[in-house]
Amino acid sequence: MHTINCSHDPVEVSSRGPLSRRRMLGLLAAGVAGSSLLPHLAAATSGPGAEDSRLDRFGLQLYTVRNALRTDIEGTLAAIAAIGISELEFAGYYDRDAAWWRALLTRHGLTAPSTHEALPDNDEGFEAIFDRANSMGHRLVLVPSSGAQYRGSVDNWKRLADRLNVGATRAKSAGLLFGYHNHDYEFTPVGDTTGYDVITSQTDTSLMKLELDVYWAVKAGQDPLAILGKWPGRVIACHVKDAGPAPGRQMVDVGAGTIDFRTILQKGRASGLAHYFIEHDNPIDPMASVRASAAAMKQY
Repeated sequence: MHTINCSHDPVEVSSRGPLSRRRMLGLLAAGVAGSSLLPHLAAATSGPGAEDSRLDRFGLQLYTVRNALRTDIEGTLAAIAAIGISELEFAGYYDRDAAWWRALLTRHGLTAPSTHEALPDNDEGFEAIFDRANSMGHRLVLVPSSGAQYRGSVDNWKRLADRLNVGATRAKSAGLLFGYHNHDYEFTPVGDTTGYDVITSQTDTSLMKLELDVYWAVKAGQDPLAILGKWPGRVIACHVKDAGPAPGRQMVDVGAGTIDFRTILQKGRASGLAHYFIEHDNPIDPMASVRASAAAMKQY
């Protein structure tokens, strides 16, 4: 989204950190190591020298602060930048044009590498979406959810996969990356498979990227480490939001729940994960939630 300097390519991964830890993470990403390695991995990323492997940047999905943005965009972005967040993922533009947004982001030293855009009603609608993304300076366009018409059966999920393939192909022509963001319902069994398996297996693995929403995957009973290990280089962004204990799995601020983000994010960095957007769908106090989650992220 910019005249913003989008200096971080979405497919680059930091290579900082001791070689021994990176070697273990590489084994996990390749699916070579079993779960027995995880306790050792956790120790390696929290012991001496762990600070060398901390994230050098992280972002925010703006859906978290949507109510604040409706009343005070400039003040909200200033507060986000002051917290130490450097990247934004958009979920709407609040009737402002790209030039206005680019100037505001530049003023606060923010980049906007990613955006959520609903799947258009027909394939011709992709052109306007990609034009807007390029005007804003986004590099990654993500479909945030599937309509009900694409769920409930294997054939429905295959129709969604077909449309995602079209979007990914056209995004490439527009100089963009394209992908899909999961909730929990993609993991609901349909026949002998799931919607997520159909989406990932029936789309072009070289073009159609994935944004892993860690919370929704965990709520659905999935292992984020397994997803990262199965799709190295394809999962290039994630939503970092925490979950309380089973069975309720209440959504909570990052660091206040049960998800081992230190291990997940370290593995992700080794397997192609490049953007980490904190999010809370319905926080009581949005900015307090962002501050708490950002403080936790600075420890990872």
